[in-house]
Amino acid sequence: MITYEELLSRLNALSDEKYREFHKKLLKDDRIRVIGVRTPDLRRLAKACKGDFDTLLTFPDEYYEVTWLKCAAACFLPYGEFCSVVDRLVGLLDNWATCDMFAPACIARHRDLFRTCILRYLGDERVFVRRFALTTLLHFYVTEEELPFVFRCLGQVNTEEYYVSMAAAWLMAEVLVKYYGEGKAFLEGNRLSRETHNRAVRKACESFRLSDAQKAELRNMKR
Repeated sequence: MITYEELLSRLNALSDEKYREFHKKLLKDDRIRVIGVRTPDLRRLAKACKGDFDTLLTFPDEYYEVTWLKCAAACFLPYGEFCSVVDRLVGLLDNWATCDMFAPACIARHRDLFRTCILRYLGDERVFVRRFALTTLLHFYVTEEELPFVFRCLGQVNTEEYYVSMAAAWLMAEVLVKYYGEGKAFLEGNRLSRETHNRAVRKACESFRLSDAQKAELRNMKR
């Protein structure tokens, strides 16, 4: 069983000062304390700690890497155990990097059950809770049968904050790439904010998976 002091020792041994400064700039939040451990090293450490998840969950969230490890280790949990801790973990999210990594594969096998959580998170006032709901849709719900639910979520989420708007745009762009006709019809309904709508168009047009004709059509839909 690992102790908090042992975990910090292992993290500090893996730290890289240049990467720490680089990653702090990416996070754009000086309140977040970063040790500077690269993602591949964090993934290996999360796998090594998954057997000590209950202990890991008790550690203070003083550093970006510790919270990241909690969320990454939770991705190995079976669905029932994951659901018992997801509210607590989602409440810890305070940056896009941890949020976007947090994609437990067990959700893919229980999409119908997890919809209730997604809808609840979409209505939360916390920015990264809403972003988590949207990135979860992106990871697991962009399928033909789930499109009505995805469109329902996109149509009701508050995207005033930048990180929520960007996640919604990312999700919408993925829908356009995979289901162009359905996605285009949704955009034509003007159910997204102008900023999110235009960001989705821009992101979709960056994809190599859309034709030049489709990109031209989308550019003409900018608001």
